[in-house]
Amino acid sequence: MMATRQERVDAFNSEGEPPPDYPVELLCEDHVGTYVLPFPCRWTQHAWQNMATGQQIECKVLGWRTTAERWPRC
Repeated sequence: MMATRQERVDAFNSEGEPPPDYPVELLCEDHVGTYVLPFPCRWTQHAWQNMATGQQIECKVLGWRTTAERWPRC
């Protein structure tokens, strides 16, 4: 059974900011639907960034969740 959009959104935090430079998963949305980015991201200087490259995330972010179990701190 496929999760609904609301179920996916509910699995992520959409309020507040994570600790700076802490690896998180991002739930994003575009004209096709919702998706989780396949790499760790971080919140820094009022923008989301790819944790490994520092590139700013240019998509609509719906929420975030911690990834301590999935990825080691970068």
